[in-house]
This record gives sequence, C-alpha cells and structure tokens, in this order.
Amino acid sequence: MQHSVNHLRTRPIAVGNLRAFEAVARHLNFRAASEELSLTQSAVSRQIQALEQEIGVSLFLRHTRAVELTSAGAQLLRAVLPSMERMDSAVRLIRRSAGRKSVAISTWASFASMWLIPRLEAFQSAHPDIDIRIDATDVPVDLETTDIDLALRYTRPDNVPLDAVRLFGEQLTPVASPWLLKSGHALKRGEDLAHFALIEASDAHRTHNLQWLTWRRWLDHHGFKTLEPKRWLYFNYAHQIAQAALTGQGVALTRMPLVADSLATGDLVEILPGMRLDSPMAYWLIVAQRSADRPEIRAFCDWLRAQAALTRQATGEVTSHRRAMCASGGDPFRDETV
Repeated sequence: MQHSVNHLRTRPIAVGNLRAFEAVARHLNFRAASEELSLTQSAVSRQIQALEQEIGVSLFLRHTRAVELTSAGAQLLRAVLPSMERMDSAVRLIRRSAGRKSVAISTWASFASMWLIPRLEAFQSAHPDIDIRIDATDVPVDLETTDIDLALRYTRPDNVPLDAVRLFGEQLTPVASPWLLKSGHALKRGEDLAHFALIEASDAHRTHNLQWLTWRRWLDHHGFKTLEPKRWLYFNYAHQIAQAALTGQGVALTRMPLVADSLATGDLVEILPGMRLDSPMAYWLIVAQRSADRPEIRAFCDWLRAQAALTRQATGEVTSHRRAMCASGGDPFRDETV
C-alpha cells in the first residue's frame, strides 16, 4: 500500500477494527490473533486491511511466516494499548458494579500469604456479601489503568503517592524454631550464630533498596563483622525464609510484621529480642481514586487500618505525631511509628 497524501483521511477512524490490530500487533502473527479473538484468519486479515484503508497507510509488513509492525503501526499501537486497557477496565467495573460487591487487591505473594490471607476470614465473616480478589505480583500495578481497587505495597516513603496510608513500619530480627534451639548449640548471644545456618533473602544482595535485609548488615551493625555461619541458605521470598525457619533449617533474619503471628503462637522464637534492626521500608495502602467512595472499599480500608493497628501493637512500634490521610475516606490516620 502506498503511503501518500491521497490515502490519508481526516475523519476519526472507527474503533471496531482496533481490537484485531492490537491482537495481531501483540502476537505478530495472524493465526495466534485469530485464535485469541475466536475469529478466522481471513476475518482478522479483512479487519486489518479495512483499518489500513481507513487510515491510509500500511500498519504491518507481511512476511511468509510472520508480520512486522511498520513505523506507523508502532505509533498507533502506543496509543491503542493504554486506551484499550482503560476501556476494558471500565467495562469490568461496570459489569462488577451491576452485580455483587467486590474488592480487588494487588499485593506481593509473601505479604498475601503471611499477613493478609490469615486475617481475611474475619473480614469475610463481618461482610459476607463482599467478594475479595487478590492479585499477587511483585510488579506494581497502575491503579488508573487496571481494575484493581487498592494496592498494598512495601517500599520507602518517597516511593508512594501523598495520599498513601502508612500501615506499619518494620524491624528485622533473628528467629528460629523452638526445637532447633533445643537440639544443638546454645543460642543466647550474637556470637553463637556461628554454629548455625543463617537464612536470608537471595535477591537482597542484588537490590540496592533491599540490602538492609542481609545478615551481613545485621552482623556488622551489632559488631560481628568477622562472624561466619555454619552455612548459608538463600530464598527468593519472605514466606520461604519463614518456612525454612519453621522447619528448623536454620536461623532466619525476618521482617517483624510478617512473623509476629508465628512469634505469638510460639511456632517461632525471637532469639535476640534486644538486637532488632530498624528498616527504612514500610507497608502502605494505596487506593484507586475511582474506587475510594464505594462502601465496600471504605469497609475494607477501615478493616485494614484496624488490623494494622494490631500489628503495630504486636511488634511494639512507638507512636509519633505524623499524620496521613486514609485514601478510602479522608479520615485522619495517625502514623504509629517514627
């Protein structure tokens, strides 16, 4: 198709063929796009041809076994993708609002399994008419372009929006299973750690903001710069670290808010309670603006804040006078940590 002024149109294009364009551009394959759209390849091809004729330029270069976006096609795709995501999100919200009440939450896997899910039964008992959907991912989602209502994030204060609610802060502390402490060398002083396997996050050494999660930082801070353990155990996720400690595989450097329940039940023991190490990270609640006024979102935010207060109490956080605003209702929320 010739790219000429004669073919260029001035009126807005119809949107019906954009879905086929997006699918082909994403797969760079007509067959895969047709299977996704439940259409025949010829139907998808006709939609693309109609779109090219309407715009007046070629959007794809056709090869024998694949297709390739032209520069015009790439430009159109950059505009189409966010627009379609917003449209699909709006449709999902409309459909959801017409049916049952629900709350969609984005958080990461360890926080979901170690803190949120064990507490959810209480909320569901109090609000049996509200459905809960948890999307666990390590990649922060865009609350403006997805159908997620609220996000629970773990980061520094300068990485969250101004309306984010600080749920609680964090300290690192060594923990172990009770039977591990009874089965071997005594563990009463920091020096005794040399007789045990030490468990920590494997990615902390490679991520600048998470370097404080390392045993080496804890050891250096408390004056054990030359201490070497019996062996090292590394895991990707906090819930794996806690599980390894629960099964007696070593001493774990854990995040207090995530193991507070296990400490309370006695499944884990804080071996050196006077040697906790403060963290610059905190746990945050961020609510999508479009969802903030829905009653079920307000109810869930209120419940989260109450649960966060219990966690602050369990971990012994001290109070301060900094205030934050609850994105779900605008009520003042007093930050409980320095």
